[in-house]
Amino acid sequence: QVQLVEPGGGLVQRGGSLRLSCVVSGTAVDHVHIGWFRQAPGKEREGVSCISSGHGSMLYVDSVKGRFTISRDNVSNTVYLQMNNLEPEDTAVYYCARGRGASYFCSGNAPNYDIWGQGTQVTVSS
Repeated sequence: QVQLVEPGGGLVQRGGSLRLSCVVSGTAVDHVHIGWFRQAPGKEREGVSCISSGHGSMLYVDSVKGRFTISRDNVSNTVYLQMNNLEPEDTAVYYCARGRGASYFCSGNAPNYDIWGQGTQVTVSS
């Protein structure tokens, strides 16, 4: 059974950094697409970044390009989201999810993902 757990998150000041982890069990992390999503109060869930299975191509939403970096560690079976220069607009619950694997590249569309972590709160104060 595939499970995703997201330790990490927390409170940080504007301009600060956080690293989120998505610990995957039940499958090898490089065998699946993994996406990071976020949902702020009153807003729809938004795709932030993803890393494709195998070749590891990465995708970012425009608002985080140059600030966030997704990476994968096959030994610890974990996908990371390094978030730098955080802004109050980044405040949200962050989720990682497993892609359905029907495509060569991962995407930022939530319906393309079928197993989700429980989410972790990220709060950026101004």
